[in-house]
Order: sequence, then C-alpha cells, then structure tokens
Amino acid sequence: MKKSLFTLIVSAGFLASCTMSYPGIATGNEIVKSGTASRKIFMGIAIKPVDLSIEKAAKSGGITKVATVDYSVKRGLFFTTYKVEVTGN
Repeated sequence: MKKSLFTLIVSAGFLASCTMSYPGIATGNEIVKSGTASRKIFMGIAIKPVDLSIEKAAKSGGITKVATVDYSVKRGLFFTTYKVEVTGN
C-alpha cells in the first residue's frame, strides 16, 4: 500500500511539470554570442527582486546588438524557473 501511494505521488509530480517557451524579438543582427537571465522561484514566492530583463541577459553575454530574444517558463510541483535568453553581437 505504501509503495503504491509513493508511486502515485511521484508520478503526479512528474505530470505536474510543464515547460512553455516562445520567441520574443527577432532582428537582422548577426548571432555571435548568447546571454541568459534566469531565476528559480519556490512556491511562487520571490524573496529578492527578480530582474529578468533583456538588458540584464544581454549584459551577461556581452551583447550590444540584440538579434533574438526567447522566453521560457518551466513549472514544476514546487519550483518555477523563468528564463530569458538573448543572442546577438
């Protein structure tokens, strides 16, 4: 009985996760570098301010001319991860 309950709970945790990603911006600039800004949040509670701006992602990759921006959100049972990925030159 305990093993069946454990298996049910673990299976529900795997099925509860979901990933969504979508493109944001695309320009004609050359793609040479990439940079990311991401944050993992526990149970929807952000303790510190969350900066997921395109500017922060570009700075992390040393990008001055942005070519593409992609956004993604990965939701799990307890954690949610937000990510912004920027490519450019």
